[in-house]
Amino acid sequence: MTARIPVIDLDLALSGDAPEELLASAREAAEQVGIIQVVNHGVPEELIDEFHDRVGAILALPRERKAELASPTGHPYRGWRQWPDDFGRLELERYMIGQFETPEEAVAAGLRPEYAALYAHPNVWPAGDPGLRELARRYHDASVGVAERVLALYARVLDVPVSTFPVSGRPYHTSFVVNDYPTWTYGGNADASEVADADKLLLLEHADGSALTVLHQRGDYAGLQGQAPDGSWVPVPIVPGALQVFSGYILTAWTNGRLRPGRHRVVAGGTVTRRSTGVFWHPSLDSVIEPLPPFAGEDSDFEPYLLWDQASRQVEEYLQVFGRPDQIAAWREGRPYVAQLAEA
Repeated sequence: MTARIPVIDLDLALSGDAPEELLASAREAAEQVGIIQVVNHGVPEELIDEFHDRVGAILALPRERKAELASPTGHPYRGWRQWPDDFGRLELERYMIGQFETPEEAVAAGLRPEYAALYAHPNVWPAGDPGLRELARRYHDASVGVAERVLALYARVLDVPVSTFPVSGRPYHTSFVVNDYPTWTYGGNADASEVADADKLLLLEHADGSALTVLHQRGDYAGLQGQAPDGSWVPVPIVPGALQVFSGYILTAWTNGRLRPGRHRVVAGGTVTRRSTGVFWHPSLDSVIEPLPPFAGEDSDFEPYLLWDQASRQVEEYLQVFGRPDQIAAWREGRPYVAQLAEA
């Protein structure tokens, strides 16, 4: 069977009248690729459009203005940042938002004080758009709702109770990122379509550490690709109004390997900047990640771990693997980091 990434009518799939072939399509994609697209997902189109237009206006500012939105403490997951390749060419530009504004807000939401320390580094909001914070919160919360509904869909197609996946009772954990990918500008006069995908990667292949990631993509080409079981790459076409939902390693562990983590990458191309917005949904930080009762058995390759242990090490592990010397120095000294880009 050829792996594919279906477009799922989420309202219909969760209804009492869901066609069996629709549910089978969702199950096969979750088991083979770990990526589906959903429509009729409950997020108003005008909310998606407004958020993308407003954050896009910020990312279109001159670089010296955007540099003012870099994390004042050098935190790699707060505010604006550019990501150059080894030659100093821009591969990726990001604007990142923490789940809470302050440790006090996190404690009020139910986090333990030691967990709330994750939010000691503030978000960075543009002075020119004071309403963006509230708009981002509404977009974030709507995306969380999609993640919860897709978990309900996966419970249905796996024939387990909806309550199997722990989505209530304790505060969940999320991260929130906007990605801008530049148009193809390298390789002399080469057309992007004439260059092998492996030679024009803007985001290396990986699977997310979340339970589910809810993405919205915009652009004029299918730059996002998911990996099939045979190692080939399947384009994720841009479908107006659709959201992309990736299974992460947590969901794979919960289902004891039944559902595949959605390995994906982004390749260059197109004539306009490609943009995506992702909300990464995790259970509560005090969760022990291991196969859940309906899927647990005597044989398992998944060692239990406390989600807090992973979250508390995230920044240091990121910098150890990907951090450049000047970025690491900025973090250690608690000052902003703005990457150096090649002049040409």
